[in-house]
Amino acid sequence: MDERMSSGARSRRPAPLPARVALAARVALSARVVLSVRVVLAVAAFVVALLLTTACEAPGRTVTDDRGPVPAPPGPSPYGVVFLGPGDCSSRGPVIREVFCRSEKAAATVLARHLGTPSSGPPCPDATDFVLHVSETGTGARSRLTTGYACMRNLEPPHPGDPGQGGGPLTVVGDCVTASRAGEVTETACADAGGRAPRYRVESAVRRRAQCPDDTDLFVSLRGEKPVGCARRSTGW
Repeated sequence: MDERMSSGARSRRPAPLPARVALAARVALSARVVLSVRVVLAVAAFVVALLLTTACEAPGRTVTDDRGPVPAPPGPSPYGVVFLGPGDCSSRGPVIREVFCRSEKAAATVLARHLGTPSSGPPCPDATDFVLHVSETGTGARSRLTTGYACMRNLEPPHPGDPGQGGGPLTVVGDCVTASRAGEVTETACADAGGRAPRYRVESAVRRRAQCPDDTDLFVSLRGEKPVGCARRSTGW
């Protein structure tokens, strides 16, 4: 029997791959490695660019932390927080209401707002035309400043609180008054030529009577740091 044709224990070795097939497999493996490296490099470049963009924000811009709410910038106080507070405006008529100052219903503005009563509280400014007694109570009250008085000035003339106009809640330097035998005085317009009662014009205000000029004819009680008015008698101006 031929030895090459024997079915003994010898095993056949697999035939080697052709040279072209082995080269193609190696090229495919190299291409996959290169592709993976390029993907990693591209991701890394994107991350670096993102970090540089965040760090190099233009001046004046800020990066907001979205972990919590951003507080709103402070703004003007909303309308009506305090009923007839300083700078607010009121309507005209028997029922006084707070309105926008640009409204056609606006008639007067608040110069000052105080608690208490005009006789016991701080004095109103000299330019006050009239005083409103304010009382806001109940569940609809919008502030703790609910009872007191508001010092008002008309948005348009006339201004009875101006010196010599004969009105207003205060007697100030430049006002004219008439005196009664009971020692009381009544403010009157300096330009009013009617009436028989003598008129006096407040020429100055001092702390004590002794500081009034020698030609003072009448002492008038004022309010404020200088509570004494020095008035002279006159028949008209």
